[in-house]
Amino acid sequence: MGTLVQIRDVPEDVHRKLKSRAAAKGVSLSEYVRTMMERDVSRPTPDELAERIAARGAVELDEPSEIAVRRLRDEGE
Repeated sequence: MGTLVQIRDVPEDVHRKLKSRAAAKGVSLSEYVRTMMERDVSRPTPDELAERIAARGAVELDEPSEIAVRRLRDEGE
């Protein structure tokens, strides 16, 4: 059994739209919102992405990046 989350002061129009979208998918409002929350937390935040990138360290290139880009553009012509 999961934890109960109660959200107060949801604007009526937001509640109505959420209920409508849940109904269109054939699920309950609770299931619809739970799925939205699960999807949200499964994606890394910008800070988490920055940490991942920083942890990778520097990339060693055989040539300066501007030369590599120019060469790849020329090859594409």
